[in-house]
Amino acid sequence: MTGLAQGQEVIVNPDVSLASIDRNVARLLITMRMPQWPDKRPVTVFVLPDSNPLHQSFAKRVLDVYPYQLRRTWDRQVFTGTGQAPRQVANEQEMIKRVSQTAGALGYVSKTPDSAQVKVIEIK
Repeated sequence: MTGLAQGQEVIVNPDVSLASIDRNVARLLITMRMPQWPDKRPVTVFVLPDSNPLHQSFAKRVLDVYPYQLRRTWDRQVFTGTGQAPRQVANEQEMIKRVSQTAGALGYVSKTPDSAQVKVIEIK
């Protein structure tokens, strides 16, 4: 990802046709406020636990929000019935596996995966 956060990559299922998205779209997708890709296909978001250092760094450096703000947004959507929280995975290996197996999925990892099972997209 160009200049935003060294060592952090947004990954998507290979069926996602986009090569890049802007930071605001990334924030809307991760906060579950935008439930569809621009082509109207559903998005499934995977995140690491709130306490994970990569999750904390990703929220601050890539999305430009604090992790507690993400949690508050997700909890409010679940509580009010207006949305849902993303699916939580235990580690980066599970993140890659779940994103690769789920159409329209989005997640993040610490470095570009060696796997062709997922695609890295740029955040502008």
